[in-house]
Amino acid sequence: MSNHTTKNNNTLSLSTFACAWCGLTVSAYAADGTPRNHCPSCLHSRHVLDHVEGGPSDCEGRMSPIAIAVLRTGDWRVIHRCVRCDELTSNPVCTDDNQLILMRMAVRPLAQPPFPLEAFGTL
Repeated sequence: MSNHTTKNNNTLSLSTFACAWCGLTVSAYAADGTPRNHCPSCLHSRHVLDHVEGGPSDCEGRMSPIAIAVLRTGDWRVIHRCVRCDELTSNPVCTDDNQLILMRMAVRPLAQPPFPLEAFGTL
């Protein structure tokens, strides 16, 4: 993610990045003010932090959204996989994220189970 920071007279700082997948210029903050690290349109991200080692990533590959996880608190998280190094990360869903893509990922396990649905007929 390349960050661009601008400041106005009220010392408000606005940071943006270009989406690695769709090219959209994205604010680093969601509409409610929470920080974001993925595109609200396509949910892709860039691998900038190495979660295994805890420091900056030298990979900088594209992080593809692959699933949704729901925490015990009810909070949703987007699960990303790096297309270069296969590292998995989870990031909070933001209020202005694309709801259609979120729902498609959330119901995918039900729509495409890893076993034949006919197996339920014999139970």
